[in-house]
Parts: sequence; C-alpha cells; structure tokens
Amino acid sequence: MPLPTDPLHPARPAIVIDKVELSLGRGASRVHILKSLSLSVAAGQSVGLVGPSGSGKSTLLMVMAGLERPDSGKVTVAGTDITGLDEDALARFRGRHAGIVFQSFHLIPTMTALENVAVPLELAGARDAFDRAADELDAVGLGARLNHYPTQMSGGEQQRTALARALSVRPDILFADEPTGNLDETTGRTIIDLMFAKQAERGATLVLVTHDRALAERCDRVVRLRSGVIVEDSRAPETVA
Repeated sequence: MPLPTDPLHPARPAIVIDKVELSLGRGASRVHILKSLSLSVAAGQSVGLVGPSGSGKSTLLMVMAGLERPDSGKVTVAGTDITGLDEDALARFRGRHAGIVFQSFHLIPTMTALENVAVPLELAGARDAFDRAADELDAVGLGARLNHYPTQMSGGEQQRTALARALSVRPDILFADEPTGNLDETTGRTIIDLMFAKQAERGATLVLVTHDRALAERCDRVVRLRSGVIVEDSRAPETVA
C-alpha cells in the first residue's frame, strides 16, 4: 500500500520513511527506538514531531538527516535513497540538501560567526563562501556581528548564527531539533518566528522536533510519537490507534 501524503500538500514527497527499524545499544542494554515506522513529508511542508522523552522523535529526525543509520527499512530524502550511501556520500548529500539546527548551537568556538557560516559553503566548493555567509548573517539580523566569536554572543545570537549556517547552502530541507531548548521564552519565540519566516520565504521543507505542543501546532502538520511508533498525525485521515 502506498505511503499516505498530506492532501493539503500534494507535491512530491521531500522525505519518505518506509518501515524503518532502529535499535541502540548492545546486549541487555539494547533499546528498540523506532518500530516499523513509516512517514511521508511533502516538499515545502512544515512538520512538528512531538512526544515524551524517549518516544523516538529526535532519533527519527537524525534518521531523516542521515545522521543515524536504521537497522532496516528505507529512507528517501530529496528523491535519493540515503540508506545505501556511505559516510562520505552522506556528508556530501547533506551539504547539498539539508540544513540542521541543534539545541546546543554546535558552533566552532575558535571561528567567528562569519567563518562558522562559511564552513558548509566552503565544503560545497562555493567560491563566494564568505560573501554568501555575510548575506545570511545579515538576513538573520547579525550583520554587525560577523567577526564575533561564539563566546562573545548571546544564546540567541549563537542560535541565529546556527540558523544562518543551516540556511547558507539553500537546503531543500531544514531540520531543527529543540532549537529553543537553551533559550529563554522571548528569545526562543524570536528564533522560531525567524525560522518559520525563512522556511516560507525559501520554500524549504521543515522538520521540527519540540516538546512544546503549541509550537508544533504552528507547523502545517503535527506528528506525535510514543515508544517508537506514530500515534497521531494531524493531517492523516484518521488517528493511528
């Protein structure tokens, strides 16, 4: 049976997860994280992944982004089956198609904001990496902070830099894993507003992991996980039992 797509977003799927299984750990400590999970996300759609801690939502995002390899099943992203790619090919694929924003920013402390944003562009072979990085930082309101190091910036500025880095390669898909987790409420709201604005402006697909149901409901679609399975999909014809 074909995987369901959202009737409100009939475009080609940006992501197709087909019967993915994933366990982590070894022996008695091995934990079954994702259980025959299937999901299709349309291009340009925003999807909020919610669920309690340990439900598998962050692991699912990592599988979609090619940062975790499933034990079985198929993961197709931007038309490419990434389950068969080796690590080098995965890195190249992410560099062309995916931008990732993490809760902990993951900026390189010895590099300025400009250098941090330029890194993926340089890896992609862009000759104008620093000009494009400067434009991206300006677009997120950090045009005056190009030469500041992470320790010289607030948490909100660091996350803006991380967002600019994620967007710098003009990705098809933007992944965000608890992007406001280390920010106060006001700063977090500003980051989220900016992220949704940039996603809409560029027509990218957005996959957002959050504990905040109200934040998730700003997305086109909310998918709730529990114990490694989908128990609710707000755009599916019916709730999964």
